[in-house]
Amino acid sequence: MAIAQPASRPVNPRFSSGPCAKPPVFDVAKLANAPLGRSHRAAVGKERLKAAIEGTREILNIPADYKIGIVPASDTGAVEMAMWNLLGARGVEMLAWESFGSGWVTDAVKQLKLDATVKTADYGQIVDLASVDFSNDVVFTWNGTTSGVRVPNGNWIPADREGLTICDATSAAFAQRLPWDKLDVTTFSWQKVLGGEAAHGMIILSPRAVERLESYTPAWPLPKIFRLTKGGKLIDGIFQGATINTPSMLAVEDYLLALDWARSVGGMEGLRERAYANLAAVQSFVQDNPWIAFLAEQPEYRSNTSVCLKFTDERIQDGAVFAKAVAKRLENEGVAYDIGAYRDAPAGLRIWCGGTVETTDVAALMPWIKWAFEAEIALQTEAA
Repeated sequence: MAIAQPASRPVNPRFSSGPCAKPPVFDVAKLANAPLGRSHRAAVGKERLKAAIEGTREILNIPADYKIGIVPASDTGAVEMAMWNLLGARGVEMLAWESFGSGWVTDAVKQLKLDATVKTADYGQIVDLASVDFSNDVVFTWNGTTSGVRVPNGNWIPADREGLTICDATSAAFAQRLPWDKLDVTTFSWQKVLGGEAAHGMIILSPRAVERLESYTPAWPLPKIFRLTKGGKLIDGIFQGATINTPSMLAVEDYLLALDWARSVGGMEGLRERAYANLAAVQSFVQDNPWIAFLAEQPEYRSNTSVCLKFTDERIQDGAVFAKAVAKRLENEGVAYDIGAYRDAPAGLRIWCGGTVETTDVAALMPWIKWAFEAEIALQTEAA
């Protein structure tokens, strides 16, 4: 028997966790003033890059004495740059509760050969934050893009820590409050919460991180693309818009457009409220349907951007096959693109709920998930 489809559809079916949905006001025509065919080192290029840096500072409320730089290779490049430049001066603790955090563990232990203390948790869980030794440098992911788990706040990080904190905040920045006094190095990428274009990362350094950079030389060679110092001094131009390599001025213009839109919705707090409204729409749906649940079981650790769900119905014979079939059915109907769980994560769905997504679209998607679930259950029952 055919199962009736919902009456309404999401206006924008783009729920990918990266690259994420563009701001609702996006129009490629608005990028017409990008200084294409011009050197990024010309005055116009430097002005646009500096505007991107200072706009980031403004929206995220970053302290004036923190350095902000645009770096290559997205958030991955920014995190690797931080680890290769800063780690090795003292002990290291690596915290991981999802795929990307596990990647940083691999690079620290197998590539940099550090004798690191490694603390991990299964998908949907988080490590014991109270057990972290802050006499060491600590590397962690604020919001687990592939697990839907995030740290609840910065209270677990002491103000009088001896080591540095290196935080991958790529799916948290612009959606969750980041306590800058607790973070020494923070990274993110443009293609996440503000829906920018890929390949550009941001690195934010506290005065403590700058002091480490200027007083410590790693034992390993640093590729040019990673170097933040010269002659024992910070290359300050990187943090004024003189990028290490050539940026895309079209992508810069797109990021500036996203920052303007962020201002129009209330800046950091407005973006955060939009993300939480999206999460609330999913929470209401999960509460009403016992066959689906959050991967992050504890509410205080649930992400308001990368929302990960799992199917719990006992009739499901193969969880991975079932979840992929649901995601494919939704894509075929044009109501949700790219919402399958990350390839290394448990089977399920992953719905991006950052501020560029409209709550009306999240709410419209929920009945479609129920429709797809019931259609696949019916198909499975018929096959049996």
